[in-house]
Parts: sequence; C-alpha cells; structure tokens
Amino acid sequence: MRFAAAGFSFWFVLIPLLVLFYIWSARARGSVMEKFAHKELLEELSSRLDRRKRSLKVILIILAAAFILFSLMRPQWGFHWEEVKRKGVDMLIALDTSKSMLAEDVKPSRFERSKLAIRDLVRGLRGDRVGLIAFSGSAFLQCPLTLDYGGFLLSLDNTGIDTIPKGGTSITSAIREAIKSYEGGQKKYKTLVIITDGEDHEGDAEQAAEEAKKEGITIFCIGIGTKEGDIIPITDESGQKGYLKDSRGNVVKSRLDETSLQKVALKTGGVYVRATNADFGLDVIYRQRICKMEKRELETRMNKHYEERFQIFLGMALLLLLAEYCLSENKMTGSAS
Repeated sequence: MRFAAAGFSFWFVLIPLLVLFYIWSARARGSVMEKFAHKELLEELSSRLDRRKRSLKVILIILAAAFILFSLMRPQWGFHWEEVKRKGVDMLIALDTSKSMLAEDVKPSRFERSKLAIRDLVRGLRGDRVGLIAFSGSAFLQCPLTLDYGGFLLSLDNTGIDTIPKGGTSITSAIREAIKSYEGGQKKYKTLVIITDGEDHEGDAEQAAEEAKKEGITIFCIGIGTKEGDIIPITDESGQKGYLKDSRGNVVKSRLDETSLQKVALKTGGVYVRATNADFGLDVIYRQRICKMEKRELETRMNKHYEERFQIFLGMALLLLLAEYCLSENKMTGSAS
C-alpha cells in the first residue's frame, strides 16, 4: 500500500484530541446536571439512557473521523500500465546577443526583455521540444532541442551579451545554425523563432531563409526596439559606464530594422511581430501559429498507474456515521399485559 497524499497523516493528531473532548464533555455534562437537578430526578432520567449505546455512538464518530482522514491520504494498491505519448513541434529560439540588444528603448533592455518573454513561454510549454541559439557576429547552439525545460532555462540564464565573442549581428548565421541543428529527419514540424533588432550586417538573410524553407523550417521573427532607436549603454573593463561609439568616436544609435525581418519570415511562410513593452508577441506567435502546426510523436513511454482505494474508507466512514445516526441512546423497554 502507498499513499498519494501522505501529508494528511499529520491530521491524525486530531483523533486523540477528539477522544479527550468527548471525555471532557461527558464529565462537564454530569457536573451541570448535578447542579440543576435533584439526585432522585437525575437517577430517574439516567435510568432511561443506555450508557453503553452512548459510548458506542462516540466510538462510531471517532472511527468515522479516522476513516475520513485515511481516505484523504489517498491509499493506493494495485496498478496497471498506461502508454503515454507526447506529441509536439520542434522550436528553436535564436536570441540576438549583440551589443545593440543593450539598448533601453524597450525596458529594462532589449536583451533582458527578450529573456523574460522566452522564460514565460517555456514555462507554459507542454510536449514541444525547444532549443536555444545565441547569435551576434556568428551563431552557437546554446541548448539542443530538448523536453527538459529546466535545462533549457538554465542555458538561457547562462546566455549573455558576451556569449558570442564575435561582434556584429548576423541573422544569416542564426538561420544556418538552425538548419544544421535540424539536419536530417522529416521536412516538417520544424520552427525557428528569431528575436533581434534586425540589423543584419551580412545581408544574406533572405538567401539563408530560402535554404531553411527547402529544409521545411518555418521562420518567425520578432523585432525588438523602436524605429527612432536608442543609444547603447556599456560598461568598460574598469567599471566605468558610457555609451558605445564607432571608430570615429560618435555615439552609436541602434534602430529596429523591420523590413529585413518581414522578408525573412515571409520567405518561409512565417510571420513577423514587433515587440513592445506591453506585448512582446512571442506567446501570440506560439498560440496562433506554432501550437496549431502539425505535431509529431516525440516520446512514447509506459507509466505505472496506481489504483485509488480511498473510496473504500470513505464508504466505511459514511456507513459508521449512518449507524451512529440511527442508534438511539434510550433503553429498550417492554410492557406487561
């Protein structure tokens, strides 16, 4: 026998307390009756009551309470095997880790807001495999496709602006890293979500998207930032805060480039969404497009399903309470003819 809710065993401390309560109440009732009734009248009234039946009624109530607590612990014995199939799609998330993602036109910053949105999405996933690609001037598979969402979130936490040493932004490298990760297998069930400010410094993103389409990968793009743009705060090695500057000493201002992201998404039949502080858009893409895509079987396993037996003890408790209700405390009397 096993218990699915063994924590309720703590409440069995109430049983001896219930016994003590009945003992105290019986003595208190006797003291009150002695104060307000003559001894002769008290003996006459007591002679009509069956003390053994009264004690039996108390025992029935206490046993019923014990059986109710036992049923709350959900006793289980016996089991059967159940086949459990997990179906879903494969979803790679490519996160831009270039310095332009430090811009704060989306609070707290483009990069931190993106990580928060990814974290919220993954915590709600049920059955889809998810992986993480970090990219700036080049791309790296930070977390392979997995059903271990805890492991994915750990990889996400360890991803920072300095994850990729090569500077710049290469959406092309992110797409080609996804193609490499998806290499082999059926040409469906595959998705890539790119989160970036859209400043592609290589300019081959559309060609890479065409290659992804041939491999059955649907690309969704989320553009983060504003068209007006913002300067990029940085901290140097000495801890001094400043702003990113170009080779001429001018402060760099990063702007959202939506056009290239729209073209990349449309090439593969995906969609483009612009992120805002109020609505990032990642959950919208997932609910309206990704989770409605054809799913494949990702995992099949046998689960041991234990049989619930709490009904037996709950039924016994109800029978005991019914017996207590029907049991009279009066003595059986007969009449002579």
